[in-house]
Amino acid sequence: MIHQNSNPLVSWVPVPKNSDFTIYNLPFGIFETKRISARAGIAIGDKIVDLSVLHDEGFFSDITQLPNDIFLRDSLNDFIALGKPVTKKVRERVQELLNDEKEDLKVHQCRGKAMVNRKEAIMLLPVKIGDYTDFYSSKEHATNVGTMFRDPDNALLPNWKHLPVGYHGRASSIIPSGVPIKRPKGQFKDANMDTPEFGPSRRLDFELELAFITGKATKMGDSISTADAEDFIFGFVLFNDWSARDIQAWEYVPLGPFLGKNFASSISPWIVTLEALDAFRVAGPKQEPEVLPYLQCEKDHGFDINLEAYIQPEGKNSSKVCTSNYKYMYWNIAQQLAHHTVNGCNINVGDMYASGTISGPTEDSYGSMLELAWKGTKPLKLEDGEERKFIEDGDTVIMKGYCEKEGIRIGFGEVSAKVLPAT
Repeated sequence: MIHQNSNPLVSWVPVPKNSDFTIYNLPFGIFETKRISARAGIAIGDKIVDLSVLHDEGFFSDITQLPNDIFLRDSLNDFIALGKPVTKKVRERVQELLNDEKEDLKVHQCRGKAMVNRKEAIMLLPVKIGDYTDFYSSKEHATNVGTMFRDPDNALLPNWKHLPVGYHGRASSIIPSGVPIKRPKGQFKDANMDTPEFGPSRRLDFELELAFITGKATKMGDSISTADAEDFIFGFVLFNDWSARDIQAWEYVPLGPFLGKNFASSISPWIVTLEALDAFRVAGPKQEPEVLPYLQCEKDHGFDINLEAYIQPEGKNSSKVCTSNYKYMYWNIAQQLAHHTVNGCNINVGDMYASGTISGPTEDSYGSMLELAWKGTKPLKLEDGEERKFIEDGDTVIMKGYCEKEGIRIGFGEVSAKVLPAT
């Protein structure tokens, strides 16, 4: 990997100021255009590098583990499954080829074929997701929810500080950014209602999250330690876990989320690798009481990732409604994966693990409308004067995430989806 030194890296491909997709990032995704079928690419500035073209032209000839058609498949699963020694070499080679000091690709006759304009591309799901787990790992979010719905003096349930709480979610309804969702329908029962009613959700919400994707499989009965967890994690995407709060509140006792959650989750299309984020590591919050030995960590697994959420009413400008950060997470990715597998649960390549809502300590850093408008009692005012208690039909929710330090920016792009009326 090329690291920053006295001579920062510069790409010969123009990279706009404040672009998420710098030469230090180089995330992987699956794209297609009107001319070419689905395939693997790497984002740089406003361009996509077509990895299949580079492979055909021999730029990866010394990486002998790459099958001929590995980059022409409609998901990254098979590529990721080759292992980090291979995926890291590919990313590092692309970084070398994009370096302004290197001429190999810059002057090669394939250069025109190897570059696609991002605005012309249709981004697809980057991986085939076999299983999806959603955690509940933000102390601030869990405290806010517990304060609203239970006892403010005992907002966290007794187990919360002892293990990363999670549940198994629905993988089939995870969709890429840009795909609209329909308002879900279901049962709900308010405190002033004698019997439940059925209809479109009246309290549709977003949840600002990140999700990691595993790149290695395990066998049933095996466990992953916190020390080894990152060897199994390929990278991250932004994750909007749409939630119907009224449906959720009525159904979740005793078994937890179901129809209030499984109708849709939206993800950003580019997977930012763990290697790209390494320079942005931070220590997580101090955990008290001390966690059990299998959850203890010897290194930092937190990341300083700025997160933002916007609401854009139909035909109007967007308004930023939340500014949070992934560094607030109480339970880190190593602990989440260690706990997930400590009972022998097997995992697969392409499985997705969402963080749960990422809320910070201030009111403007709360990662859901449930908190921002405090269960609808404090309507949120948008820039054009409109108010929101929850998400309305025609609204588009946009989430962004990025790291920035010493002139280096690494970002996720965005995940967005428009809400359509229920049918």
